[in-house]
Amino acid sequence: MADGGASAETDGPAGPADYWAPGSHILWRYRENGGPHVHIARPVTVVRDDAELLAVWLAPGTECVKPVLADGTPVHLEPLSSRYTKPRTVQRDRWFGTGVLKLARPGEAWSVWLFWDPGWRFKNWYVNLEEPLTRWEGGVDSEDHFLDISVHPDRTWHWRDEDEFAQAQRDRLMDPAQAERVRRAGRAAVAEIRAWGSPFADGWEDWRPDPAWPVPSLPGDWDRTPAHASS
Repeated sequence: MADGGASAETDGPAGPADYWAPGSHILWRYRENGGPHVHIARPVTVVRDDAELLAVWLAPGTECVKPVLADGTPVHLEPLSSRYTKPRTVQRDRWFGTGVLKLARPGEAWSVWLFWDPGWRFKNWYVNLEEPLTRWEGGVDSEDHFLDISVHPDRTWHWRDEDEFAQAQRDRLMDPAQAERVRRAGRAAVAEIRAWGSPFADGWEDWRPDPAWPVPSLPGDWDRTPAHASS
């Protein structure tokens, strides 16, 4: 579907300009929409990190942080009309089901996630429209932009969460200029899909995690403010 300073539980480079080695543990986080706080934090294992791509693995069973309504109700169970206006908090949970491979290119306003069904049967790519990732010592931060795209193995695709994108604008979580930037990023992603460019044509659906990798732990200071950050 977002913090700073190194900790014993989060392995990272000395500064944002460095790259993480494969097997390093970092945090993939999202800030709340319309606010400064982190409301999603997922410990992940670095698969690849260089000037062209950051690839990370979110393993099944990973302890994460997710938003919920103040009374503990899961966000997706709240009617759309009040989903983004009711008070929220966060809670710890675990990532159930199969793992997710996340791919992000520097400066790009979306990341691409790969999902599998049990038995490693490839299910789909998922284009998550978001702020370009900001790197810091312990991971990467972003802000979700509601609108998404599903891409299927037969190369067909469709928009997702258009209703949430519209509601976010009604609730003033994004202004018209930002909404247009999101639409523009979506059109650019669709152009990549139609051209069957990277990462869709790169064979990532055949990738498998190293079975020796441990499941990363969620650090106690998962919501800390980055000391240094860069795009």
